[in-house]
Order: sequence, then structure tokens, then C-alpha cells
Amino acid sequence: MFKIFLVEDEFVVREGIKNNIDWEAHGYEFCGEASDGELAFPMIWKLKPDIVITDIRMPFMDGLALSRLIKKELPLTEIIVLTGYEEFEYAKEGINIGIARYLSKPVNGEELLKEVDAIAAKIEEKQKEREINEKYKKEMEESVQKDRKELFHYLVTGSKSVSELLEIAKDMDMDISAIWYNIILLIIQSMDHTQEEYSNNLVEIEEDLKKLNEETHLLVFDRNLEGKALLFKGDSKEELHKLQSDYIGKMKEKLGNYKQIRYFCGIGHPVNRLGELPLSFEKASHAFAHRYLVKESRILDSAQMEPEVYLEKEEFNISNVDPKQIDRGKIKEFLKFGDRAEVVYFVEEFFNNLGNHAMKSNLFRQYITMDAYFCVVEFLEGLQLPREEVEPIDIASGILQNEESAVSYIVGILQRALELREQKASNRYEDVVDEVKVYIEKHYGEDELSLNLLASHVNFSPNHLSTIFSQQTGRTFSRYLTDYRMNKAKELLRCTNKKASVISMEVGYKDPHYFSYLFKKTQGMTPTQYRSGKEMKGDE
Repeated sequence: MFKIFLVEDEFVVREGIKNNIDWEAHGYEFCGEASDGELAFPMIWKLKPDIVITDIRMPFMDGLALSRLIKKELPLTEIIVLTGYEEFEYAKEGINIGIARYLSKPVNGEELLKEVDAIAAKIEEKQKEREINEKYKKEMEESVQKDRKELFHYLVTGSKSVSELLEIAKDMDMDISAIWYNIILLIIQSMDHTQEEYSNNLVEIEEDLKKLNEETHLLVFDRNLEGKALLFKGDSKEELHKLQSDYIGKMKEKLGNYKQIRYFCGIGHPVNRLGELPLSFEKASHAFAHRYLVKESRILDSAQMEPEVYLEKEEFNISNVDPKQIDRGKIKEFLKFGDRAEVVYFVEEFFNNLGNHAMKSNLFRQYITMDAYFCVVEFLEGLQLPREEVEPIDIASGILQNEESAVSYIVGILQRALELREQKASNRYEDVVDEVKVYIEKHYGEDELSLNLLASHVNFSPNHLSTIFSQQTGRTFSRYLTDYRMNKAKELLRCTNKKASVISMEVGYKDPHYFSYLFKKTQGMTPTQYRSGKEMKGDE
């Protein structure tokens, strides 16, 4: 029911308009009235009516001044201006304001109601357009997230020039320009391993943190299973530090409301050039790699990780090594959940924790390298892969002759193990994606079909399923589903005489207006034009 507000200084006229029309019977709510614009505006601001009917000449604030205020603060509100015959030319000034209708006084109830009905129909049409546009944006959000991930990759790898980065960001309606930058890597995990992968707690946390992510100084990039990357922007290092501290403080406060949650932050190094972001990311990644070395929640700043923190005595002494730091469980954890891009950071931080001189001991070097090798072998056997997939230790080959070669060997076998893990997962993911495709084939006609629903069906998180689906098919889930439905719609348009509204329902769109909008958006023509063969694309 649309709300009507009346502004008229003549009491008799105001009462007539208010009482001579049965507003409720015609589907309207008469929500308020006032005798001039000055009294009316605060009421209009509070009530937010859909249509305002106002006289043009009133004391204190006239109808045009009131209309300017309304259109500035409530642009969706439509306005009908009542004007005397001699004031009609003056009323034309309202065209620039955006006034919907002018009615000459005196106006009868039937004429006024007719104009109100016409404007109400216009409002409904605009609302429908907004709803369709919002629905389309929501469905295409998956593609937007994919584009954001690609932009972040460009930012931290230096694979694009600054001008290219700015242009890409502009096309995505993102502002990445600033004087100072810093990157924080963040991951939030459920400690309750009995929960399914799609954890309700983590979904709630995601919604809570979205409120913190709306600041103009912060850009958030999803990194799938590796959590999120926060790109902070500031005018100075001091401002950057304050922005980071404030965010982390609010984040910790929100996360304090949840049990069985572990979070880890790796804070990078501030830089004042967009092209230096790879350095900030590298520092953050070093700190972030420590999440495999500790179990508790932690926020680790790379600035606190200078080499001297790990310095011990000049000569290596086995008694200085903490046995807990060489726990092979940390390597096993990394093999399960780590990323190939993190191997170097993980190995460096793993050995830093052992002590600056530990790997200088030939005996200790042999021990730790063999331990890493057997961890990898055990991991491969768990994947039902032969140990021959990784290079064995051959002391005679010089693999262990110095610290650098030993570290290089460990990095190599870990990277190979993760490569094999990804290949194994890829094969499993092929089966999952095939299952998703089959489900789409059977259920594409259901309006409720969505990424979230299918993620629950295959027991994946929506983000994870979105990532692997894109990797396996080259298209986002939403793009694949839309294409599938559009192809079915085109088949029905060409091979049957069913109405477009019926076809819309059969291919999964309850709203025929949205179906027509989406068909034209993706195919470049309306369903009617496609059926008749008019304005056909070259490939149709």
C-alpha cells in the first residue's frame, strides 16, 4: 500500500482532499498532512511517503522549495504540485526538480485520484526495475568476487603495471589509490572438527565482519581456503597503524562472542607505492605462515620478526633446541592445509623457530631433513601414492652438505607433495563438479536453485565450491547456471509455441519480467525477437 502525504495551507482544500477520497479503498494510506513546507518536511522525512501532494504557494516554505528538499533527501518519493492557473508558468521551474505532475486548482477528487493511480503505476514499474537489477547484481556477485581475486593476484605479484592496476580497479568501481598501504592476511577457523565444512558459526562471523569491511580505507579480498586479505590505505604510516589497530580491536571484540574459534593474522610491512605491495604481501605471508607452527589464536606483525629475535649463541648447542619446535605434527599440518605458494615462507619460519644456528650442525641437519622426508612419505602413502614420487635422500649427492642445499631439498619435496595433493584433489573435484552438473540438469527448473543450496548438497562451503567449479569449468557457477537455463529457454522458444511466461517458469524463473530482462542481457534481444528470428546475432 502506497503512502500519501498532503501539504496545503488552505484548511478547506486540505480537508476536502483528505476526506472526499476513500484512500484506503483505492489501495492507499493517507499517512499525514501539514499546512506548509516547513512543518511538512520533518514529518515527510520520518514517514517517507511514496507520493507527496503539495500546493505551490504557501507561507514559510513554498511547494517548490519543499520539493527540492524532498528530491535531495528522498529521491524515490514522487511529487504532485497543485497550482493556480496564473502560476502555471512559474510552476514549470519544477521540471528541473523532478516533479511528477502539475494539477491546476481547483482539482476534483476523481481527477486527483486518476493522477495518483498513474504515478503509483510508475512507482511500481520503477520498483520492479530496481528489484530486477538488484537480483541480477546478486546473481553476478560470484563473478565480481572472481574479478576481485584476480585483481589481488595482480597487486601482490607485480604482474601488472601501476597504470594497468588503476584501470582494472576503476572498471570494478574500486579505489586503490592511496599514499600508504599495508596488507594483513586473516584466517578464521572452527576448532570443532566434528562440524561439517559448511559451519554455521563461520557464516555468522562472516556477516558480522562485513560491517567492519565497509570502511573506505579498507579493501577486502577473499582467498578461498586461505582466508582473506585486508588491504589498508592511509595518508601516513601513523594513520595506517591506527586504522589497523582499530580494525583488529573491533574484530577481536566480535570474535570474542564465539566459542571454538581460532583466528590468525599476519601483518605485512607498510609501503608507500602501489608497486611495492608485493613486498608488503611477502612480509605478511612470512608472519601468516606461523599459523602452522602454533595452535592458539594470534596476531603476528612482521615488524616483530626481525632475525635477531631468533638469535642464539654463536655455536650450535643441541640443548638450546626446544623439542616442541621440531614436532613433525607441524609439517603434517602444513601438508594437509598449506598452499604451494606458502612453502618457502613456512620452511623459513619453521627453521627460524629452531634457532639461527641449528641447521649449521651437520648431524642436526641430517636428522631434520630425514624427518621431513619421512613426513612427506607418510603423507603420500595416506593419499595412496608411492614414495618414489618425491626425490629420496642421497647423502652422497651433497643434498645435506650445507644449510642452503638442505633447506632447498625440503622446500622441493614439500612443494612436490602439495602438487600431488592438488592433483589428487582435482580428480576428486572433477567428481564433485560432475555431480553439480547432473544436479543442475535435473533441477534447473527450480527457482530456489543456488550456489548455497548446491554447496550444502555436496558438503562444501559456497566459497570453496565456487572456486573449484570455476577452475574445473572455466565459468562461475552463476554463469554456468544462467547459460544452461538460457539454452533451454532458446530451445523451447524455437521448438514450441509456449508463451514466454510459461517458458520462464519451466527454466527456473518465477518472475517473467526478470526472465525477459536476463534473456535480453545475455542474448542481446528479447525472447520474442529470438523466436521470430529478428535482430539475430551472427552466431545464432
